Amino acid sequence: MTMPAQSRRKAALTFIFVTVLIDMLAFGMIIPVLPMLVQNFVGGNAAHAAQMYGLFGTAWALMQFIFSPVQGALSDHFGRRPVILISCAGLGLDFILMALAPNLWWLLLGRVISGITAASFSTAGAYISDVTPPEKRAASFGLIGAAFGVGFVLGPALGGLLGAISPRLPFWASAFMALANVCWGLFVLPESLTREKRVAFSWKHANPLGALKLLRSHPMLAGLAVSYFLINFAHGVLPSTTVLYVHFRYGWDTRAVGILLAGVGISSLIVQGFLVKPAVKWFKERRAVALGLTFGAAGFAIYGLAPTGPIFWIGVPVMALWGIATPSLQTLMTRLVDPTEQGRLQGALASLVGLASLIGPTVFTQTFAMFIGTRAELGLPGAPYLLAAVLVIAAMLLAWRTTQPLGVPAAGEPA
Repeated sequence: MTMPAQSRRKAALTFIFVTVLIDMLAFGMIIPVLPMLVQNFVGGNAAHAAQMYGLFGTAWALMQFIFSPVQGALSDHFGRRPVILISCAGLGLDFILMALAPNLWWLLLGRVISGITAASFSTAGAYISDVTPPEKRAASFGLIGAAFGVGFVLGPALGGLLGAISPRLPFWASAFMALANVCWGLFVLPESLTREKRVAFSWKHANPLGALKLLRSHPMLAGLAVSYFLINFAHGVLPSTTVLYVHFRYGWDTRAVGILLAGVGISSLIVQGFLVKPAVKWFKERRAVALGLTFGAAGFAIYGLAPTGPIFWIGVPVMALWGIATPSLQTLMTRLVDPTEQGRLQGALASLVGLASLIGPTVFTQTFAMFIGTRAELGLPGAPYLLAAVLVIAAMLLAWRTTQPLGVPAAGEPA
């Protein structure tokens, strides 16, 4: 299917935005009920449930690490459209499996499958690279970030309402949304990768280690990839430690945490949906990366040092401005590889996210435990956030230095 570039771009952004939004809504909806289902399956033992829930998270991240480059390579060979649609269909069927799960191990199997099918995020990124000119990619990646923000706000709230009716209902609702999206995509989603740009599938490139070799193919790409990994590593402190931290330091209850998460999601939506495009236009990609990461480090520092809850809240909008950096960083990297390698690139980047998700939560939770335990006398319960701030500063300095030798021009600037 061939379409004018402008029509293909409009169709891509609309469908990909809705696809990511539905995926995030679906994942968000099961957040309030999945831990309780796990606890019910282990006889109500909270400690055992926590251990098993940690296993669920590790299994999901491991599948992302392994299968993101596979899906990226498959999309480089067969095209983006079939990979996205099949993956979305698999996600919908997987939610049905989890809704019907009779025991813990079936539920774990469903979580493993969801880790595999959710790897379509990498193909969605490749689709955007196919149909969006370089000077508009940062804004397009920002829209995907906005979909994450909307899903992060609405998903858990909707899941909580449905879960109050039945703990299985959020899974059925998620399955319906995912499968309905597939039906829509069959009619409206055009293929973005022309046949002459497709390449043969190779397990050499599709396995995680092989996919990461692409990131070493260009010195600048390698440096930016390390920066991208550090950013996602630092991000791991937020889902793994925040609830424990605000409860320990400020005595916040579940309601206060829910309001905080809603504030984070709304702030992220505003930045990703409305500020990325003008920021990149004014500062260009390289400076936008530096600016966004500077705000990210400042936000982590506020979180880690805030003596009271209201001061902690000041860090929320500051941290949200971090969202300017990631779309700009992705745009810089997409310009360093051939159109035939965009799927592999997005798959490799998703593998880095999976790897960061595997090791980050352990590092930050153990740091938190250390500084409220044997090192409590140091008075640094916010140590995990300060560590994250250091990682983000390192990522910013690396990205700035990496792009300086060749002076990577933003779109419209002379090389």
